[in-house]
Amino acid sequence: MNFKLCISRRSLAIAAALAGTVSLAIGAHAALNLRALDAAKAVATEQDLEAAKRPSRIALVIGNGNYPDANAPLTQPINDARALTAALRRDGFDVDVVEDASRDDMARAVERLKSKIKQDSVVMLFYGGYGVQVGRESYMIPVDAVIWREADVRRDGLSIESVLTVMKERGARAKLVVVDASRRNPYERRFRTFSHGLAPINAPDNALVLTSATPGKVAEDSKGEHSVLVSELLGNLAAQASGAEAVFNKTRVTISRASDGEQVPSVSSSLLEDVRLGTNANAGG
Repeated sequence: MNFKLCISRRSLAIAAALAGTVSLAIGAHAALNLRALDAAKAVATEQDLEAAKRPSRIALVIGNGNYPDANAPLTQPINDARALTAALRRDGFDVDVVEDASRDDMARAVERLKSKIKQDSVVMLFYGGYGVQVGRESYMIPVDAVIWREADVRRDGLSIESVLTVMKERGARAKLVVVDASRRNPYERRFRTFSHGLAPINAPDNALVLTSATPGKVAEDSKGEHSVLVSELLGNLAAQASGAEAVFNKTRVTISRASDGEQVPSVSSSLLEDVRLGTNANAGG
């Protein structure tokens, strides 16, 4: 009986010792997990603080190709819009892309853009499709536009300058615009006055504007999947990160040389600071 009691006491002691060891091990493991969790939280907090310091990067991309009044659909603008959207998203842009947009579609897209812009945002507009100048303004033409005279362009079109004004009024830090719409006006035979290419785009302070041709000139569409302007721009965006102004100017120079001066894109800049574009550009401003 005493022997059994001795064994029972010894078993209890061993079990207690094992339980203590297990408890210590569990406690140590929990402490390690807690320290690891605290470290992860610290890193996440630091990353969040760094992200909060960076300006938001927002883009509105519009590609219009199927115009009922045109002789044939434009095949490149939608391809261009999709490819540029992918490139900008890789660069950290929050992109809203609209294809074959009606006037209401475009107006709603601008309202969405407006709601996202914060003080210090970097904002970009891309438009591919038909553009028409009336007076001293250039208009993006929606696919449902009914245009018989110049007044109809003002009614149904969306002024590029009006979108730049929205960016300015919302306090955007930098305003980037790419307009690939220097095509022959499909409505020009209906107009009393001659309208060719786009008018100079009046940009506010701290803005950078790239158009596919100089004001008043027409750029003929190539036979490729993408327009000449977007093909070159995509190549420059895929290269090592550099300033937006350098990317736009390199695009202009390369196209001008390749076409022997037949197509000379226009770059207009009032940037007060550099805006980085390209690989890992979202690590900076």
